[in-house]
Amino acid sequence: MTHSTTMPDPRPAWANDGFLLPPPHPAQRLNLALDPRDVHRLELNAALTTAGIAPMPGDREAIDRLSELPDAVHATLHRWLTRTIL
Repeated sequence: MTHSTTMPDPRPAWANDGFLLPPPHPAQRLNLALDPRDVHRLELNAALTTAGIAPMPGDREAIDRLSELPDAVHATLHRWLTRTIL
């Protein structure tokens, strides 16, 4: 015999649709700019992961160093990692 409760679901209605969070209200968004080095680091991690190269915990220093390189070098790294071979 299974026991079930008749308690209402405490989650909001939108949570039952498979979404974890509602979309943010545009007026409540923070107007923040990321440092270019942080943008490079995020893009490099995303490009590596997309290329099937999951960064290992010990790779952080290398990723940090690569993120410090100029925009042109970063663009080349990104192009190399995201280039699709036909």
